[in-house]
Amino acid sequence: MRNSNIEEVQEIETNESKEEEKTQNEAEDVKTIPPWPRQITIRGVIASIAIGIMYSVIVMKLNLTTGLVPNLNVSAALIAFVFIKTWTLLLEKAGIVCTPFTPQENTVIQTCAVACYSIAVGGGFGSYLFALSRKTYEQAGVNMEGNAPGSTKEPGIGWITGFLSVSSFVGLLALVPLRKIMILDYKLTYPSGTATAVLINGFHTPKGDKAAKKQVHGFMKYFSFSFFWALFQWFYSGGEKCGFSQFPTFGIKAWKDSFYFDFSLTYIGAGMICSHLVNFSLLLGAVLSWGIMWPLMKELKGEWYPGSLPESSMKSLNGYKVFVSIALILGDGLYHFLKILYFTGSNMYAKATNKKLKTFPDDSVQTFNDHRRKEVFLRDSIPVWVAITGYIFFSIVSIIVIPIMFSEVKWYYIVVAYTLAPSLSFCNAYGAGLTDMNMAYNYGKVALFLLAAMAGKNDGVVAGLVGCGLIKSIVSISSDLMHDFKTGHLTLTSPRSMLLSQAIGTALGCIVAPITFYMFYKAFDLANPNGEYKVPYAIIYRNMAILGVEGFSALPQHCLQLCYGFFSFAIVANLLRDLTLEKFGKWIPLPMVMAVPFLVGAYFAIDMCVGSLIVFVWHYLNREKAGLMVPAVASGLICGEGLWILPSSILALAKIHPPICMSFFSSSKS
Repeated sequence: MRNSNIEEVQEIETNESKEEEKTQNEAEDVKTIPPWPRQITIRGVIASIAIGIMYSVIVMKLNLTTGLVPNLNVSAALIAFVFIKTWTLLLEKAGIVCTPFTPQENTVIQTCAVACYSIAVGGGFGSYLFALSRKTYEQAGVNMEGNAPGSTKEPGIGWITGFLSVSSFVGLLALVPLRKIMILDYKLTYPSGTATAVLINGFHTPKGDKAAKKQVHGFMKYFSFSFFWALFQWFYSGGEKCGFSQFPTFGIKAWKDSFYFDFSLTYIGAGMICSHLVNFSLLLGAVLSWGIMWPLMKELKGEWYPGSLPESSMKSLNGYKVFVSIALILGDGLYHFLKILYFTGSNMYAKATNKKLKTFPDDSVQTFNDHRRKEVFLRDSIPVWVAITGYIFFSIVSIIVIPIMFSEVKWYYIVVAYTLAPSLSFCNAYGAGLTDMNMAYNYGKVALFLLAAMAGKNDGVVAGLVGCGLIKSIVSISSDLMHDFKTGHLTLTSPRSMLLSQAIGTALGCIVAPITFYMFYKAFDLANPNGEYKVPYAIIYRNMAILGVEGFSALPQHCLQLCYGFFSFAIVANLLRDLTLEKFGKWIPLPMVMAVPFLVGAYFAIDMCVGSLIVFVWHYLNREKAGLMVPAVASGLICGEGLWILPSSILALAKIHPPICMSFFSSSKS
């Protein structure tokens, strides 16, 4: 008994000494936190520009091909670490002393880079902005009711840059006054922001240094492999439907129905980042549409739709593809929209009740780090008057500028949108903090339908699409900023440096994204239903606007019944996932994800599933190593092939074409 008591006392003393040592280490770490102006460095801005440009090119390709872009925040934090560590290592070898690389600088770089490429993701290049183009107007049907002849505006760097500039900065300021409530009072988790913070803090600890070196090595290895593989493939793609990207993996017949593996390391990497459920849902959607529905509906040509029309016509097979996709997206979106509103309302009520009962955790039970995080978060506060004045200023600029750009958009539409935007932004940011789901596109669709109906037949399409862009931009950027504030809170980064870096990144994105898009616009055949760059969401958004103007009269025969069925399927699938046991619910597919291959094809779903299979096997063989290396390997695969897009676009603009066309045909033709 005596020996056991001695052991207990020794154990208690050991634990106390460990806690004391940990507190001392934390106190030492706190002393090294640079003041907020020094958290934004010249090398950090250069790194942010480089990462932002590279990722803008990558996500622009994903936007214009499938419209499915994975969350790349963690990847951006990793590449920021790789960039600065390589920078400091080279300077040290040259005998130049560098300032230490801190978690705060890493956070600021990641925030700035993400803000930059987020404009390419949410700027509407693959959806509402390109839906205004002449090509999308023709795809929707020149003679279709509601598709007014003058409802187009061709893409141009000038007006797109202006539109993004006046609409994006409003979102930065909408929720700044509420940051303390969201982060400290409600203690919202913001899972993506928290995951990024954990990664950054792990990089900058002695224990994490060894793991970080492994990740850097893995990233560079697969980055190089991906880049040179893309270069190798380019030589064999000298013509339409040529190269490895058209490899008939499962035979010629399956290839004609878009079932083949196209050797895209970008989508394999994206599949490694996305969950197994996302990839499974993509494959299920591909099998259901291109494996079953579309081949059967081709047999009904002349019965359900005129046989004289081409398949690309909205009155033909393409109409079913587009509107069934819309039904799935709207059903899924409406369910989650109502769910988040209910979840947000009930949680806010619970928090308000708890606040009255004074059940928020008391400071006395918080750790030293909790105290310090709160102190840093509140010390460098952002004056409320700055946020309000900035919001009003950019709103006035938008009210003046946007009606000049688009005569169909009346100034009072914008006043209504910007009056509602802060409350919508709060609902979205609160829901994202609880669920990690950014529902901005749903708020944008609500604005699209309302403004399209209000503006009428002649102006409705343009007014709806522009209004959708305004609301979606504000609501999305506000939510992203709260994610970044959460990351900054956990890495002891000043809110002022976070907001300034976000503003720098947004300004950079408003310049980089239109230039990147215009490069694709000039170098490739966008919105070609048979090409690589299908821009699937552009036609979806335009048809939503037409639907808002004309109602259901524009749909081809029996299409409405199919839409009802798939809309109901989306609602039921979500209900089953939420109401059944987790072990069953985790296998129920995601309707919104299923909708993507309905339009795009099955090939990229196969690539994504290959990525998922790699992760599954890797976790089975070595779970610990897989958990460490999967993000690095996936980032390398995405970035390597993504970087090749830049020189390949320049070659295309210079009229330099690949020298070889590798194509495949059946043995009967030979």
